[in-house]
Amino acid sequence: MTKSSPQNYPRITDQRSQYFSCLDESKLITHPRKISQTEISRFITNAIRNAEIKSSREILNIPEGIDESQIQEIYFKEGKTLFRYFRDYCGDPAATAYQLFNEHYKDVCVDQFRLRTLQKERMNSGWRYQFLAFECARSTGRFRSVSDIGTAEADFNAEIEFIDKSNSPLSLYVSVKNRMNTLGGQDWPKAIQALEQVAINDRNRRGPYLCVFGLAMDQGKKSRTIKSNSKTKQAYSVNTEVWLANFFWPFFANYSYDEIMSFVLDVLLKTKKDSLSIKIVVPDELIESFGKCCKEHGLIGEDGRFNNPKKLVEFFCRR
Repeated sequence: MTKSSPQNYPRITDQRSQYFSCLDESKLITHPRKISQTEISRFITNAIRNAEIKSSREILNIPEGIDESQIQEIYFKEGKTLFRYFRDYCGDPAATAYQLFNEHYKDVCVDQFRLRTLQKERMNSGWRYQFLAFECARSTGRFRSVSDIGTAEADFNAEIEFIDKSNSPLSLYVSVKNRMNTLGGQDWPKAIQALEQVAINDRNRRGPYLCVFGLAMDQGKKSRTIKSNSKTKQAYSVNTEVWLANFFWPFFANYSYDEIMSFVLDVLLKTKKDSLSIKIVVPDELIESFGKCCKEHGLIGEDGRFNNPKKLVEFFCRR
Protein backbone atom coordinates (compact mmCIF):
# COMPACT_ATOMS: atom_id res chain seq x y z
CA MET A 1 0.00 0.00 0.00
CA THR A 2 1.10 3.58 -0.70
CA LYS A 3 2.89 5.22 2.23
CA SER A 4 1.54 8.59 3.33
CA SER A 5 3.56 11.38 4.91
CA PRO A 6 3.42 11.66 8.72
CA GLN A 7 1.00 14.37 9.78
CA ASN A 8 2.35 17.24 11.84
CA TYR A 9 0.52 16.95 15.16
CA PRO A 10 1.91 16.38 18.69
CA ARG A 11 2.81 12.74 19.24
CA ILE A 12 4.12 10.73 22.16
CA THR A 13 7.89 10.77 21.63
CA ASP A 14 9.01 8.51 24.49
CA GLN A 15 10.18 5.34 22.75
CA ARG A 16 9.70 3.39 25.98
CA SER A 17 5.98 4.15 25.95
CA GLN A 18 3.58 1.57 24.53
CA TYR A 19 1.89 4.53 22.84
CA PHE A 20 5.03 5.77 21.09
CA SER A 21 4.13 7.80 17.97
CA CYS A 22 0.43 7.98 18.91
CA LEU A 23 -1.38 11.29 19.30
CA ASP A 24 -0.40 13.11 22.50
CA GLU A 25 -3.88 13.67 23.92
CA SER A 26 -2.52 15.84 26.72
CA LYS A 27 -1.97 18.59 24.16
CA LEU A 28 -5.67 18.72 23.21
CA ILE A 29 -8.38 20.77 24.86
CA THR A 30 -10.53 18.81 27.31
CA HIS A 31 -14.29 18.36 27.63
CA PRO A 32 -15.84 21.57 28.97
CA ARG A 33 -19.01 19.83 30.16
CA LYS A 34 -20.54 16.50 31.11
CA ILE A 35 -23.51 15.41 29.04
CA SER A 36 -26.46 14.82 31.34
CA GLN A 37 -27.82 11.30 31.75
CA THR A 38 -31.14 12.56 30.40
CA GLU A 39 -29.40 13.67 27.20
CA ILE A 40 -27.46 10.42 26.96
CA SER A 41 -30.68 8.43 27.30
CA ARG A 42 -32.26 10.46 24.54
CA PHE A 43 -29.23 9.92 22.29
CA ILE A 44 -29.35 6.18 22.94
CA THR A 45 -33.08 5.99 22.22
CA ASN A 46 -32.57 7.83 18.92
CA ALA A 47 -29.53 5.71 18.08
CA ILE A 48 -31.48 2.50 18.62
CA ARG A 49 -34.32 3.73 16.43
CA ASN A 50 -32.03 5.00 13.67
CA ALA A 51 -30.01 1.78 13.69
CA GLU A 52 -33.15 -0.30 13.36
CA ILE A 53 -34.31 1.82 10.44
CA LYS A 54 -30.92 1.50 8.73
CA SER A 55 -30.38 -2.21 9.26
CA SER A 56 -33.98 -3.40 8.78
CA ARG A 57 -33.65 -5.36 11.97
CA GLU A 58 -35.74 -8.29 10.88
CA ILE A 59 -35.07 -10.09 7.61
CA LEU A 60 -38.78 -9.95 6.84
CA ASN A 61 -40.26 -6.47 6.96
CA ILE A 62 -43.92 -6.89 6.11
CA PRO A 63 -45.63 -3.48 5.74
CA GLU A 64 -48.98 -2.89 7.37
CA GLY A 65 -52.11 -3.06 5.24
CA ILE A 66 -50.89 -5.22 2.35
CA ASP A 67 -52.93 -8.14 1.09
CA GLU A 68 -52.09 -11.84 1.22
CA SER A 69 -50.83 -12.00 -2.36
CA GLN A 70 -48.30 -9.24 -1.66
CA ILE A 71 -47.13 -11.04 1.47
CA GLN A 72 -46.65 -14.22 -0.55
CA GLU A 73 -44.57 -12.28 -3.06
CA ILE A 74 -42.34 -10.94 -0.28
CA TYR A 75 -41.85 -14.46 1.07
CA PHE A 76 -40.93 -15.71 -2.41
CA LYS A 77 -38.37 -12.94 -2.95
CA GLU A 78 -36.90 -13.41 0.53
CA GLY A 79 -36.46 -17.12 -0.16
CA LYS A 80 -34.39 -16.28 -3.24
CA THR A 81 -32.43 -13.68 -1.27
CA LEU A 82 -31.70 -16.23 1.45
CA PHE A 83 -30.48 -18.68 -1.20
CA ARG A 84 -28.00 -16.07 -2.44
CA TYR A 85 -26.87 -15.52 1.15
CA PHE A 86 -26.41 -19.31 1.47
CA ARG A 87 -24.15 -19.24 -1.59
CA ASP A 88 -22.22 -16.03 -0.95
CA TYR A 89 -21.43 -16.52 2.75
CA CYS A 90 -20.12 -20.05 2.62
CA GLY A 91 -16.85 -20.01 4.55
CA ASP A 92 -15.35 -23.38 3.60
CA PRO A 93 -16.89 -25.01 0.48
CA ALA A 94 -15.52 -28.49 1.17
CA ALA A 95 -16.47 -28.59 4.87
CA THR A 96 -19.90 -27.09 4.18
CA ALA A 97 -20.63 -29.62 1.43
CA TYR A 98 -19.64 -32.40 3.81
CA GLN A 99 -21.87 -31.03 6.59
CA LEU A 100 -24.87 -30.60 4.26
CA PHE A 101 -24.69 -34.08 2.75
CA ASN A 102 -28.06 -35.82 3.33
CA GLU A 103 -29.48 -32.76 5.13
CA HIS A 104 -32.99 -31.65 4.11
CA TYR A 105 -33.32 -28.26 2.46
CA LYS A 106 -35.98 -27.22 4.98
CA ASP A 107 -33.61 -27.66 7.92
CA VAL A 108 -30.81 -25.91 6.05
CA CYS A 109 -33.12 -23.02 5.16
CA VAL A 110 -34.11 -22.46 8.79
CA ASP A 111 -30.45 -22.53 9.88
CA GLN A 112 -29.47 -20.03 7.18
CA PHE A 113 -32.38 -17.76 8.09
CA ARG A 114 -31.24 -17.62 11.72
CA LEU A 115 -27.60 -17.06 10.74
CA ARG A 116 -28.59 -14.16 8.53
CA THR A 117 -30.74 -12.70 11.28
CA LEU A 118 -27.80 -12.84 13.70
CA GLN A 119 -25.62 -11.10 11.13
CA LYS A 120 -28.19 -8.30 10.84
CA GLU A 121 -28.27 -8.00 14.63
CA ARG A 122 -24.50 -7.44 14.66
CA MET A 123 -24.86 -4.79 11.96
CA ASN A 124 -27.62 -3.15 13.96
CA SER A 125 -25.41 -3.02 17.04
CA GLY A 126 -22.57 -1.42 15.09
CA TRP A 127 -24.77 1.30 13.64
CA ARG A 128 -26.30 1.95 17.08
CA TYR A 129 -22.89 2.92 18.49
CA GLN A 130 -21.95 4.92 15.40
CA PHE A 131 -25.02 7.11 15.90
CA LEU A 132 -24.42 7.37 19.65
CA ALA A 133 -20.73 8.34 19.34
CA PHE A 134 -21.61 10.98 16.76
CA GLU A 135 -24.31 12.57 18.95
CA CYS A 136 -22.08 12.54 22.03
CA ALA A 137 -19.22 14.18 20.14
CA ARG A 138 -21.59 16.91 18.94
CA SER A 139 -22.80 17.61 22.46
CA THR A 140 -19.76 17.65 24.76
CA GLY A 141 -18.49 20.99 23.52
CA ARG A 142 -14.97 19.61 23.09
CA PHE A 143 -14.99 19.69 19.29
CA ARG A 144 -15.10 22.73 17.02
CA SER A 145 -17.25 20.81 14.57
CA VAL A 146 -18.65 17.33 14.10
CA SER A 147 -19.91 16.29 10.69
CA ASP A 148 -21.69 13.17 9.51
CA ILE A 149 -19.73 11.64 6.63
CA GLY A 150 -21.72 8.43 6.24
CA THR A 151 -19.51 6.80 3.61
CA ALA A 152 -18.48 3.16 3.52
CA GLU A 153 -15.05 4.19 4.79
CA ALA A 154 -15.83 6.81 7.43
CA ASP A 155 -18.74 7.55 9.77
CA PHE A 156 -17.99 11.06 10.99
CA ASN A 157 -15.41 13.81 11.10
CA ALA A 158 -14.57 15.87 14.20
CA GLU A 159 -12.29 18.88 14.46
CA ILE A 160 -10.54 19.55 17.77
CA GLU A 161 -8.21 22.32 18.92
CA PHE A 162 -4.92 22.06 20.77
CA ILE A 163 -4.25 23.87 24.03
CA ASP A 164 -1.52 25.75 22.16
CA LYS A 165 -3.64 27.87 19.81
CA SER A 166 -0.68 28.37 17.47
CA ASN A 167 -1.25 24.78 16.30
CA SER A 168 -3.84 24.23 13.58
CA PRO A 169 -6.88 22.21 14.66
CA LEU A 170 -6.68 18.44 14.24
CA SER A 171 -9.24 16.78 11.97
CA LEU A 172 -10.32 13.30 13.08
CA TYR A 173 -11.81 10.88 10.55
CA VAL A 174 -13.63 8.19 12.48
CA SER A 175 -14.83 4.74 11.49
CA VAL A 176 -16.72 2.95 14.27
CA LYS A 177 -16.46 -0.85 14.49
CA ASN A 178 -17.88 -3.24 17.05
CA ARG A 179 -14.66 -5.10 17.83
CA MET A 180 -11.13 -5.69 16.56
CA ASN A 181 -12.23 -8.86 14.76
CA THR A 182 -14.94 -7.01 12.84
CA LEU A 183 -12.21 -6.70 10.21
CA GLY A 184 -10.08 -9.71 9.34
CA GLY A 185 -6.31 -9.37 9.49
CA GLN A 186 -6.02 -9.18 5.72
CA ASP A 187 -8.70 -6.45 5.56
CA TRP A 188 -6.99 -3.92 7.82
CA PRO A 189 -4.44 -2.54 5.29
CA LYS A 190 -7.16 -1.80 2.71
CA ALA A 191 -9.50 -0.31 5.30
CA ILE A 192 -6.72 1.93 6.67
CA GLN A 193 -5.78 3.11 3.20
CA ALA A 194 -9.40 3.79 2.26
CA LEU A 195 -10.07 5.79 5.43
CA GLU A 196 -6.93 7.85 4.97
CA GLN A 197 -7.92 8.65 1.40
CA VAL A 198 -11.11 10.23 2.76
CA ALA A 199 -8.96 12.53 4.90
CA ILE A 200 -6.48 13.32 2.13
CA ASN A 201 -9.24 14.16 -0.36
CA ASP A 202 -11.26 16.37 2.01
CA ARG A 203 -10.98 19.84 0.49
CA ASN A 204 -12.56 21.46 3.54
CA ARG A 205 -9.91 20.17 5.93
CA ARG A 206 -7.65 22.64 7.67
CA GLY A 207 -4.48 21.49 9.33
CA PRO A 208 -3.34 17.91 10.03
CA TYR A 209 -5.54 14.84 10.16
CA LEU A 210 -5.69 11.65 12.19
CA CYS A 211 -7.71 8.61 11.11
CA VAL A 212 -9.35 6.62 13.89
CA PHE A 213 -10.94 3.18 13.99
CA GLY A 214 -13.03 3.31 17.15
CA LEU A 215 -13.91 -0.05 18.69
CA ALA A 216 -17.22 0.44 20.46
CA MET A 217 -17.20 -2.80 22.47
CA ASP A 218 -13.59 -3.99 22.67
CA GLN A 219 -11.33 -2.84 25.48
CA GLY A 220 -7.85 -3.76 26.68
CA LYS A 221 -4.89 -2.74 28.77
CA LYS A 222 -3.36 -1.13 25.69
CA SER A 223 -6.15 1.21 24.74
CA ARG A 224 -4.61 2.51 21.50
CA THR A 225 -2.50 1.00 18.79
CA ILE A 226 -1.08 1.71 15.35
CA LYS A 227 -1.65 -1.29 13.10
CA SER A 228 1.48 -2.70 11.48
CA ASN A 229 2.59 -5.53 9.24
CA SER A 230 3.24 -8.58 11.43
CA LYS A 231 6.30 -9.57 9.38
CA THR A 232 8.00 -6.26 8.64
CA LYS A 233 6.71 -4.43 11.76
CA GLN A 234 6.16 -1.40 9.54
CA ALA A 235 3.05 0.64 10.30
CA TYR A 236 0.37 0.56 7.62
CA SER A 237 -0.04 4.26 8.32
CA VAL A 238 1.47 6.38 11.10
CA ASN A 239 -1.57 8.65 10.73
CA THR A 240 -4.10 5.96 11.66
CA GLU A 241 -4.82 4.66 15.16
CA VAL A 242 -7.14 2.01 16.54
CA TRP A 243 -8.86 3.20 19.72
CA LEU A 244 -10.32 0.60 22.02
CA ALA A 245 -13.55 1.26 23.90
CA ASN A 246 -11.83 2.33 27.13
CA PHE A 247 -10.18 5.22 25.23
CA PHE A 248 -12.75 5.82 22.50
CA TRP A 249 -15.78 6.57 24.71
CA PRO A 250 -14.05 8.89 27.20
CA PHE A 251 -12.50 10.80 24.27
CA PHE A 252 -15.77 11.43 22.42
CA ALA A 253 -18.45 11.14 25.11
CA ASN A 254 -16.67 12.04 28.38
CA TYR A 255 -18.02 8.80 29.88
CA SER A 256 -16.24 5.48 30.44
CA TYR A 257 -17.02 2.38 28.41
CA ASP A 258 -18.67 0.80 31.46
CA GLU A 259 -20.87 3.86 31.97
CA ILE A 260 -21.95 3.91 28.32
CA MET A 261 -22.89 0.22 28.42
CA SER A 262 -24.81 0.78 31.66
CA PHE A 263 -26.74 3.68 30.08
CA VAL A 264 -27.57 1.59 27.01
CA LEU A 265 -28.81 -1.24 29.23
CA ASP A 266 -31.04 1.16 31.18
CA VAL A 267 -32.68 2.31 27.95
CA LEU A 268 -33.06 -1.21 26.58
CA LEU A 269 -34.73 -2.35 29.79
CA LYS A 270 -37.41 0.29 29.24
CA THR A 271 -38.10 -0.77 25.65
CA LYS A 272 -39.95 -3.73 24.21
CA LYS A 273 -37.65 -6.74 24.14
CA ASP A 274 -36.93 -8.06 20.64
CA SER A 275 -37.79 -11.60 19.74
CA LEU A 276 -34.78 -13.85 20.01
CA SER A 277 -33.59 -15.02 16.61
CA ILE A 278 -34.07 -18.64 17.61
CA LYS A 279 -37.76 -18.01 18.26
CA ILE A 280 -38.50 -16.47 14.88
CA VAL A 281 -40.79 -18.70 12.81
CA VAL A 282 -39.66 -19.06 9.20
CA PRO A 283 -42.67 -18.89 6.86
CA ASP A 284 -43.34 -22.08 4.87
CA GLU A 285 -43.57 -20.07 1.66
CA LEU A 286 -40.04 -18.72 2.17
CA ILE A 287 -38.74 -22.22 2.85
CA GLU A 288 -40.37 -23.55 -0.34
CA SER A 289 -38.89 -20.67 -2.34
CA PHE A 290 -35.45 -21.56 -0.96
CA GLY A 291 -36.06 -25.23 -1.83
CA LYS A 292 -37.09 -24.32 -5.37
CA CYS A 293 -33.77 -22.51 -5.87
CA CYS A 294 -31.89 -25.54 -4.54
CA LYS A 295 -33.75 -27.78 -6.98
CA GLU A 296 -33.18 -25.45 -9.93
CA HIS A 297 -29.45 -25.60 -9.25
CA GLY A 298 -29.47 -29.38 -9.00
CA LEU A 299 -28.38 -29.40 -5.36
CA ILE A 300 -31.12 -31.66 -3.93
CA GLY A 301 -32.80 -34.93 -4.88
CA GLU A 302 -36.49 -35.79 -5.11
CA ASP A 303 -36.54 -36.33 -1.35
CA GLY A 304 -35.39 -32.74 -0.77
CA ARG A 305 -31.98 -33.73 0.60
CA PHE A 306 -28.58 -32.50 -0.50
CA ASN A 307 -27.35 -35.65 -2.20
CA ASN A 308 -24.26 -34.58 -4.16
CA PRO A 309 -21.37 -33.02 -2.18
CA LYS A 310 -19.31 -32.57 -5.36
CA LYS A 311 -22.09 -30.50 -6.89
CA LEU A 312 -22.25 -28.38 -3.74
CA VAL A 313 -18.50 -27.67 -3.85
CA GLU A 314 -18.80 -26.55 -7.48
CA PHE A 315 -21.77 -24.36 -6.56
CA PHE A 316 -19.92 -22.61 -3.72
CA CYS A 317 -16.68 -22.20 -5.65
CA ARG A 318 -18.35 -20.60 -8.70
CA ARG A 319 -20.23 -17.91 -6.82
